[in-house]
Amino acid sequence: MSRVAYTLHNSLTAWGTGPFALVVLVVLVAIAVWYLRADWRLAARGRAWSRWRTAAFLTGLLSVDFALQSPVATYAGRYFQAHVIQHLLLMVVGPPLLALGAPSTLLLQSSSRTAKARWLRILHSTPFAVVSHPVSVWILYYGAMYLFFLTPVIGFAMDHMALMDAINVGFLLGATFFWWPTIGIDPIPRWRMSHGVRMLNLFIGVPVETWLGIALMSESRRTAHADAPMYTLASIHSGGSFLWIFSELASAGAILPIFFQWMSSEDRKAARADAALAAEEAALAAAFAAEPLEHVDGLVSRWEIAMRAPVEPAWSSDAVAAPRPADPAAPG
Repeated sequence: MSRVAYTLHNSLTAWGTGPFALVVLVVLVAIAVWYLRADWRLAARGRAWSRWRTAAFLTGLLSVDFALQSPVATYAGRYFQAHVIQHLLLMVVGPPLLALGAPSTLLLQSSSRTAKARWLRILHSTPFAVVSHPVSVWILYYGAMYLFFLTPVIGFAMDHMALMDAINVGFLLGATFFWWPTIGIDPIPRWRMSHGVRMLNLFIGVPVETWLGIALMSESRRTAHADAPMYTLASIHSGGSFLWIFSELASAGAILPIFFQWMSSEDRKAARADAALAAEEAALAAAFAAEPLEHVDGLVSRWEIAMRAPVEPAWSSDAVAAPRPADPAAPG
């Protein structure tokens, strides 16, 4: 990988023009065109699609392109800080923004019947269930980070750019499967998580990311040179602090929206319960109003009285005891 010096000129012009960068650009532009056309198809049918979702999805695509084609990718060959920024863009910035765009829901709402059937077959297939299993996702997301940053894999991959490009795509896919159910807008078959589980998933990841950042900040000169000889020790320590701080900020930033989603869902449940109770009361009032007047005893209808346990009034003729006959032996 080329090692470009950090200058203002390179920061503005050192964009990737190799085959992989161009393929990434073409794919991302094609995805953006599909998303916008699907949005327009819904609008033509009189169905509105959230502008916030569109903005989030397009921003996510820009984040991915910035990670793989911008000077950040170019600087990654010399500065470990740039490599960490690239990693953060691919794993904690781009994927959650893409998930906020709800592309699966948009596809199912705007595509043809054939396309919907094909996509649903993929979602309900066994390979998708295996890859999207929480254990598999944790391995792809957290395990891959530890394996890459704390072993000689990083040095070997940086010397073989085809492998490095494949690893970056793998990071993006693993993060996509992590954030898809965590954001929770697009439903995912079989492994749906409640709001509490989604927050717990992020809470558990906080110490995992912290340990990785501290491990990088604690690298010795010997291990740093053995694992990543293209980076200086100071660069690795600085990059470790970047990874620690910004990954924690991303996790905390994701927990808050999920918490507000949880509160909003509880409010909607309460509103639905209140509406159901109001409908039941309205039905009872309508039934009461429909009772003939002769069937109404005071303010309570006869069908309502029938629901109660019968109580014999004290003044009932059956309840009054018959007078006892006079005793002839009694004194007159």
